[in-house]
Amino acid sequence: MKTFFLNLFFLLFCCAFSFAQTPEPNGKIIKLLAADFTDVNEYEVPGAKILTGNVQMQHDSMYIYCNKAYFFEKENYAKLFGNVRIVQDDTLQLNSKYAEYNGVEKIAYASGNVVMTSPDSSLKSEKVYYDRNTGIAYYNDNATITNKLNTLKSKSGKYYTRELKYEFRTQVVITNPENVIKSNHLDFYEDSGHAYLFGPSTIDNKGNHIYTENGFYDTRLNEGRMIENSFILYDNKRIEADEMFYDEKKSYAKGINNVKVIDTINNTIATSHFAEVFRANDSIFMTKKPLIQTIAEKDTTYFHAKNIQIVGPDKQRVIKGYPNARMYRTPDMSGKADSLHYDQKIGLLQLIRKPVLFKDESQLTGDVIHLINNVETEKLDSLKVLTNAFVIQKDSLGSGFNQAKGINMYGKFIDDKIRQIDLVQNAEMIYYVYDEEVLKGIDKGICSKIVLELEDNKITTATRMINPEGTTYPPEQFPENARKLAGFNWRGDERMYSVDELFSDEELKHDDKAEEEVKKNAKISEMPMEIQDKTLNFKRSGKTPNVIKKRSE
Repeated sequence: MKTFFLNLFFLLFCCAFSFAQTPEPNGKIIKLLAADFTDVNEYEVPGAKILTGNVQMQHDSMYIYCNKAYFFEKENYAKLFGNVRIVQDDTLQLNSKYAEYNGVEKIAYASGNVVMTSPDSSLKSEKVYYDRNTGIAYYNDNATITNKLNTLKSKSGKYYTRELKYEFRTQVVITNPENVIKSNHLDFYEDSGHAYLFGPSTIDNKGNHIYTENGFYDTRLNEGRMIENSFILYDNKRIEADEMFYDEKKSYAKGINNVKVIDTINNTIATSHFAEVFRANDSIFMTKKPLIQTIAEKDTTYFHAKNIQIVGPDKQRVIKGYPNARMYRTPDMSGKADSLHYDQKIGLLQLIRKPVLFKDESQLTGDVIHLINNVETEKLDSLKVLTNAFVIQKDSLGSGFNQAKGINMYGKFIDDKIRQIDLVQNAEMIYYVYDEEVLKGIDKGICSKIVLELEDNKITTATRMINPEGTTYPPEQFPENARKLAGFNWRGDERMYSVDELFSDEELKHDDKAEEEVKKNAKISEMPMEIQDKTLNFKRSGKTPNVIKKRSE
């Protein structure tokens, strides 16, 4: 009886040990479907069946093919040799010279001319690992991926079979007929061709160089969005903004908040909080506190308006500003009007509708004001005030105003200073006459033409020409109400003495709003861009919809 119980105990122990040694990988074991020859050689390969010739194996929904295999049934494990092919449904296929498959862990390892194919791409590398539990394949020994027209190369990466996504983290380059994309941190969705970049990254295409540290790019449509330290270079121009959008097919770019466009050929710097660039049309549109800075050798001119458009090829640019147009030219010229129009080729600036121009000590008004720049020397050459021309200059020693008016006005600059002003047709004048800084009289007259000469920014002589009529009155005999010509309108409080004074309070609010946006998005920019709806909702023609989760899920 005692012997019977000992034998029973031994039998149960062996069974228990046997069950402990036999893996139950989710209830699935590797099945041998076919082989030309089966052998066992405990000396050469202990614990394995040696399978040769047209080997076929199955592990649930995955099939394995090779020339030769060592099949360790107890471990649910196989080593595969020669023309290895591992097929996972219609999701993934691995071809290699050698592979190993662990049915317990559901992990495959392939080496030697590995080619991994998925629905829309193929990967070539020397070593690839594939985890069926997570649906992730990964490599760290350089790989080349071909996706439709894209060729991707990187040192290491992962492929998510369920999301159809490649994840690259080292030295990745995407090349296609349109673009070259480089980054050290890039996620690529093979079905949509969408790339998400994080960290220093570049995109080059058709003469454009794009840099970003956090962005999205659609390699099929050649359009993108960048949100961190981003800029675009093209034709010696640099565009930067807090947030940028780019569309190569439309030759279009858009910048939002802290936009800056630097043009080294035309010596201009344009800033705003919103801008659109139409490269094919040589056109830039800016709003939300736009400012155009044109730089010359000795001075700089600034243009501002609610909306500004820059059009035309290099050296022939036209700047249009409207409404509430303003300009400031260092060191002492400013002006404003409803709109402005500057033609770089001929050096002509037009101030249109209710213009006023302040230069030195003089105020000039009329229906339209033209400022003509010498395009070779970049110095002021002349000016025209057309219709209802009126020049006013404060009396430097008293409280009155020197004044002259006419139908039209023509001025001449020497070394950027007004030296002569001619008023023609129906000209009138009031001029304060001094002798050793003592007011001797007030001259009032009319004629067909008045010539004013200026020194040190002050009217020194006033000459009436062609049918002159006039009288010099003693100051006490010239009443106050007669000391202003009809149409007199001193607008000195509108004069601007610096660039900052170009902007209204309403325009300055755009700075505050942009600063708020920067603070709001600071943390967002520190993480890779959230997956966009166009990626989440991308529909694969004739195929099962992709399963993509947002990063937060």
